[in-house]
Amino acid sequence: MLRRRLNRWFGGEDRRVGSRTIYVGHRPCPANEVFIPPKFCDNRIVSSKYTVWNFLPKNLFEQFRRIANFYFLIIFLVQVIVDTPTSPVTSGLPLFFVITVTAIKQGYEDWLRHKADNEVNKYRVTVLEDGRRIQKESEKIKVGDVLEVEEDETFPCDLILLQSSRDDGTCFVTTASLDGESNHKTHYTVPDTERDVESLNATIECEQPQPDLYKFVGRMHIYKNNEEPSLRSLGPENLLLKGATLKNTQSICGVAVYTGMETKMALNYQGKSQKRSVVEKSINAFLLVYLCILVSKALVCTTLKYVWQSKPGQDEPWYNEKTKKEKETNLYLNMFTDFLSFMVLFNFIIPVSMYVTVEMQKFLGSFFISWDKDFFDSEIEEGALVNTSDLNEELGQVEYVFTDKTGTLTQNNMEFIECCIDGHQYKYRDASSEVDGFCVTDGPMNTVQQKAGREKEELFLRALCLCHTVQVKESTEQGHGQEDGRIDQVDGLMVDGQVVPPLQEQRGFIASSPDEIALVQGAMRYGFTFLGLESKTMKILNRTNDVEMYELLHVLNFDPVRRRMSVIVRSISGETLLFCKGADSSIFPRVKQEEVEKIRMHVERNATDGYRTLCVAYKHLTAEEYDQVDSGLREARLALQDREEKLMAVYNQVETGMNLIGATAVEDRLQEEAAETMEALQGAGIKVWVLTGDKMETAKSTCYACRLFKRNTELLELTVRTLESPGKRREDRLHDLLLEYHKKTVQDAPPAKTRVARNWSSQDYGFIVDGATLSMVLNSSSENNLHDYKDLFLQICQNCTSVLCCRMAPLQKAQIVKMVKNSKGSPITLSIGDGANDVSMILEAHVGIGIKGKEGRQAVRNSDYAIPKLKHLKKLLLAHGHLYYVRIAHLVQYFFYKNLCFILPQFLYQFFCGCSQQSFRTAHFH
Repeated sequence: MLRRRLNRWFGGEDRRVGSRTIYVGHRPCPANEVFIPPKFCDNRIVSSKYTVWNFLPKNLFEQFRRIANFYFLIIFLVQVIVDTPTSPVTSGLPLFFVITVTAIKQGYEDWLRHKADNEVNKYRVTVLEDGRRIQKESEKIKVGDVLEVEEDETFPCDLILLQSSRDDGTCFVTTASLDGESNHKTHYTVPDTERDVESLNATIECEQPQPDLYKFVGRMHIYKNNEEPSLRSLGPENLLLKGATLKNTQSICGVAVYTGMETKMALNYQGKSQKRSVVEKSINAFLLVYLCILVSKALVCTTLKYVWQSKPGQDEPWYNEKTKKEKETNLYLNMFTDFLSFMVLFNFIIPVSMYVTVEMQKFLGSFFISWDKDFFDSEIEEGALVNTSDLNEELGQVEYVFTDKTGTLTQNNMEFIECCIDGHQYKYRDASSEVDGFCVTDGPMNTVQQKAGREKEELFLRALCLCHTVQVKESTEQGHGQEDGRIDQVDGLMVDGQVVPPLQEQRGFIASSPDEIALVQGAMRYGFTFLGLESKTMKILNRTNDVEMYELLHVLNFDPVRRRMSVIVRSISGETLLFCKGADSSIFPRVKQEEVEKIRMHVERNATDGYRTLCVAYKHLTAEEYDQVDSGLREARLALQDREEKLMAVYNQVETGMNLIGATAVEDRLQEEAAETMEALQGAGIKVWVLTGDKMETAKSTCYACRLFKRNTELLELTVRTLESPGKRREDRLHDLLLEYHKKTVQDAPPAKTRVARNWSSQDYGFIVDGATLSMVLNSSSENNLHDYKDLFLQICQNCTSVLCCRMAPLQKAQIVKMVKNSKGSPITLSIGDGANDVSMILEAHVGIGIKGKEGRQAVRNSDYAIPKLKHLKKLLLAHGHLYYVRIAHLVQYFFYKNLCFILPQFLYQFFCGCSQQSFRTAHFH
C-alpha cells in the first residue's frame, strides 16, 4: 500500500495505468448522485533536496560516501582510540574544515531551491467557487477546481480549456518553458460547453499522467436537465500545460486535471544530482592504489618489528622494561595495535591537504572564465557565469555536444527570402543572378522579362494569405507611401505599369510557427495583406486595395507524417477552394507531374542553400466533394478511438489531384558565428548532436546552414514517416531500417585507426530520428526480440558525423544524453540550451551550459556554466577547458609524487629504529 501511494505521489509507473474521473467544480453529476471526491496529489512543486530534519544526516552520509572523507574519518578515530605517534588534530581538523565548508555550500544551494519552490507554491491564483472568485495559493489547487487565468499569466497546473474571452472560443499560449518554441499556439474550448462555467455540470474521463507533451486523450460528459449526457472528445488542443503563458487573450477559464508533481512539466523535470568530474573519480582510483601501498608498508613494518623482537634481549631491553599490564596483553592484539599505529604513521601518503588544494585551485581558477572579456556581450551587458567550479577540467575532455536548436543555434527569427511561381523566381532582396537560364533583377521589371501570369501570381499570394493559422494581434495605420524613405519594388507585380508599394510591416502577427508569419509578411511585400480572422471569415487586402473575404470551413492541421497543412475556404461567389502547403516530398506526389519539373530545380537549390522550402498547391472542390469531406471530418473529430487515423484517412482523400502553383524559401537566421563554432568543435574531434522539439524540415535546414550536414552527407532517416510501409507493422519496418543503417555505417564502414580519422572518411552519414520512433527504440520489449534495438541505434549514431533528433520531449532529450553517457567508454558529454525545456538534458550531461537567451533564465539557473552566446562555446571548450585540464592534471600528479617522496624516508627510517613507530620528523612537519 505504501509503495503504491509513493508511486502515485512521485511519478511511478503504477499510477499511469488506467484513467481518472474528474468532477468539474467538484459538483456531482448527475446532481442527484452521491458525490465522493476522488483523491489526487496537491499542487505543490518540490525541487529541493533536503529538509531541516534530514539535512545533517543526509548530507553527512553523502559526503562520507567519498573514499577520501571516509578514509580520514577512520584514521581520525584510530588516532583517538589507539596510542599513535601523531596527534588526532593532524587528521581531524582538516577533515572537519572540508566537511563544514561543503555542507554550508550545499545547504545554501538547497535553500535557494526552497526559496524558488515557495515563490511558485505561494503564487496567488483565482479559483471560481460557488459563483465567487476566490484568491488561493497555487499549492492549494485541487484536481477539479475551475481556475481563471488572465493574459500574460502562467498556468499553475494542467487545465482543460472551458471558456475563453475570445469570440471564436480560442486562446493563444506560448510554451517556451516546455518545448523551447516561443511561437504562439492556438488552443480550443470544448465544443458546446455553456458560456457560464459556474453552472456547468460535467465530468472528465482522461488518461493518467504521462510525460508526453504532445499527447492527451479524454472525453467530457455534459449533463443538462435530466437529459442524456452529451459526449465530447478531448485532445491536446484542449489541454493547457503548466508553465505555458496565456497570450493575446484577455482571460480564460479551465478545470484542473493534473496538479503538482503529476503535471507534464513536472514529469519532464530531471532531478538535480551532484556531478563529479572524471578527474575526481580517477583520484579515487589512485587512492585505492596508494591505500594498498600504505597497507603493504604497515604489514612489512609490523612483521619486521616482531621478527626483530623475537631475538633474545630485543623484546625487553634494560632501559625499557615492560609493565605488568603490557606483559599480560594478548600478542595478536598487540600486533593489530601496532599495525594501526603504522597505518597512522604512514597515512600522509594520502594527504587531506590535496583535496583542499584542489578545491581552492578549482574555485580560484573559475574566475578566469568570469574575467574573460571575450565572453562579455554588449546587448545584455553580461559576461559568463560559473555556477559550479567542480567541473572546470571536464570542459577540456568533452567528446559529445548536445545542443538545442531554437534560440541556441538559431535566433528563431524567420525571414522570407524568395518564391517561385509557375517556374519563375521572385526574389525580394536586392540582387542580380542568373537563374534557370534567365536573368532575375529586383526592382521595376521590363515588360519583356519572363514572369508568371497575373492570375497565377494572385492565386499564389492568396494561398499564402489563407493557408495558415496566423492571427492578427494589432494593426497600425496602413497606407501607401514610403517607409524610411524607401519603396520595396518586386519584379512582375505591377498594376497598369505602376509598382504598388507594400504596406507597412508593423502588423502584429502571432502563429504556432514562425515560418507562417514569414510567409504572410512575404505576401505583404508582394501586395497581398492578411487582415485577420473574424467569426470564421478571413479577410485579405489585394493589390488593388480591395478587401476579399473567404469563409474558413476547415483547417487540416500540420502533422509530421503528412508534412503538410491545408485549409478549405469558400469565396463570396460560392467557389470552394482547398489550399495546401508542405514539404516538396509531401506535395509533389499529389499534384500533376508536368507541373513538378518547373518547380523542382528551385526547391533543390534553396534546400542546398539551407533555406526552409515549402511548396504551395490548390484544388477546386465541387459541392458533392465538399459535402463528402465535411461529413467525414465531422465524424472523425467526434471519434473517441483511432481519431488520428480516421482524420488522416480523410486528409489523404481530399489532398489529391491538386495543382502546383509554386514554392517559397524562408531563412531561419543563425546565431552569430554558429556555423564557425560547430565547424571548430567537429575539427577538434567533438561530435555534435542537435536535440530539438521543432519540426524535422526546419531542423534539417538549420543543420545544413550550420554545416553539420554537408552536400556530400548521406542522410539516414528513422522517423514515423519512414516507418509507414504498406503491409508491414511499424516494429518490423523499424527492425529492417536499423539493420540496413547498421550495415551502412558500421559493418561496411572502412576501418579507422582513430575517431578523428573516421570523421574524415570518404562517406559522411547524418542520422535523423524523431521522438515517436525514439520511444519505440528505447521502450522495445525483449519478449518480441527487440532487446538489441538500443545497441544497434547507439552504434549507428556513434558512427555518424552528426545526429538530428527532432520532435523531442524534454525527458527524451535527457534519455538520449544518458544513453550516450552510459555507453562503452563512458564519453564525456555536454548539453547546451537556453530554455526550461533544456533543463533535463543540462542536468543529465556531465557538463551543462546555459545560454542567457530570450526564453527565461531556467536553463541558466540549472546549468554548471552560463554564456551569453553560442559562439563563446568554442573558446570555453578549446581554450579554457584545455588549460584547466592541464593544470589539474599537473597538480594531482605533483601531490601524489610529493607525498610518496615525503613518506618514503619515514618508511626507510623504521629499519634504523627497530620498527618502533618512531617519527622521522617532528609533529609540526605533518
